[in-house]
Amino acid sequence: MTPKERAEKSAAAMWADDHASKWAGMEITHVDEGAATLELTVTQHHCNGHGICHGGVTFMLADSAFAFACNSRNQATVAQHNVISYTAPGRLGDRLIATATELSLTGRSGIYDVTVTNQDGTKIAEFRGFSRAIKGQLFDEKQGD
Repeated sequence: MTPKERAEKSAAAMWADDHASKWAGMEITHVDEGAATLELTVTQHHCNGHGICHGGVTFMLADSAFAFACNSRNQATVAQHNVISYTAPGRLGDRLIATATELSLTGRSGIYDVTVTNQDGTKIAEFRGFSRAIKGQLFDEKQGD
């Protein structure tokens, strides 16, 4: 199995039970080893009292992209610590795109950056996620597969 095939199979296994990301309206548009892109169109129920995309929705999108990137090797992995900086508001109708990239993977710990942009390429937020591998796999895989 190639690394990309493993990443795609891992993403499919996670997505099957990821009710939160589906509920929010996210879509996976790319996955590979140590990388993932998720997208979301900002609708009325994503907007806060200022009429812009709620920061928690932007965080959730970035966190989900981070999750699919750090679980791409079929090793169950969770967030240990995350931080986000907002640089521009997401607006009603915007297509938000969260692109996660692995910076470091050492032992059970990983560091990932996620950039959230809109459909025009305007940067909405920068997110850094720190992951920790735990016991288990997302799908049954024998050694050597």
